[in-house]
Amino acid sequence: MLNNIWKNLYDTAKAVVNPKKISEQICSGGVGAAVLTKNGNIFTGVNIDTDCSLGMCAERNAMSTMITAGEFEIARVVAVNKKGQVLPPCGACREFMMQLKNASDIEVLVDNNGTVVKLKDLMPYSYS
Repeated sequence: MLNNIWKNLYDTAKAVVNPKKISEQICSGGVGAAVLTKNGNIFTGVNIDTDCSLGMCAERNAMSTMITAGEFEIARVVAVNKKGQVLPPCGACREFMMQLKNASDIEVLVDNNGTVVKLKDLMPYSYS
């Protein structure tokens, strides 16, 4: 069961899911993500898939927007696909988050049952 903060993040991530074919090589929006910063702001992003693997996951897209806005610390993150299924972050997203300030304690929603884990538990042998 999700508490109000997680429910709001889940709903925010799901609201940006909107699959689109951008061109013959690019589609986007099958996954949406919401990042809650330690300052209490929420940033969203969608995945961008390309034929040549130059795309971006929804989580990294949301984090890029967060960084552009001048924030650098995440409290919570969630990603949701078009069916409403919560998706744990991929390895690249985990590593990207781990290299941010005070990243070990970022909370990550990993399933629809409300399971929340700390990023450090997803990355026990991180690069940093």
